Amino acid sequence: MPRRIIRRLLRQLGHRGAILLSYGTVWALVGYGQIIAPQPDQRGLTLATQMLPLHVWGWLWIGTGLIAIASAWLPQGVDWPGFLILPLIDLPWTLSYLVSWLQGDFPRGWVAAAVWGALAVPVMVVAGWREPPRPKRFESNDGR
Repeated sequence: MPRRIIRRLLRQLGHRGAILLSYGTVWALVGYGQIIAPQPDQRGLTLATQMLPLHVWGWLWIGTGLIAIASAWLPQGVDWPGFLILPLIDLPWTLSYLVSWLQGDFPRGWVAAAVWGALAVPVMVVAGWREPPRPKRFESNDGR
């Protein structure tokens, strides 16, 4: 019985939902980490922290993750909030690291900007994918 429940949940989740669930979890953990133990070197986040304090960013990351996790269980077409919000929270951080590098404040800012930017790409790619059709179950004539 538990195996059947797990199989049904995974089938409901689908490929798009799996991406939303995994990225949503990571984004929520990033936010949690910023709240409980902020990164010690914040030079790359100067632009972002001028807009909002780091603990507020942490809560925004957690909220984004939770929206994506909730969207993971929605059918295709209704799951768009998760695909919209995941890259949106990533964008200010990517830009903050890029600006800090361009201004010479954070020499490794280009690396962080590239990583954060690259992390958003799979989400945007999967957002354009259609969920593959579910295979029809074979039913024999004897009722099995």
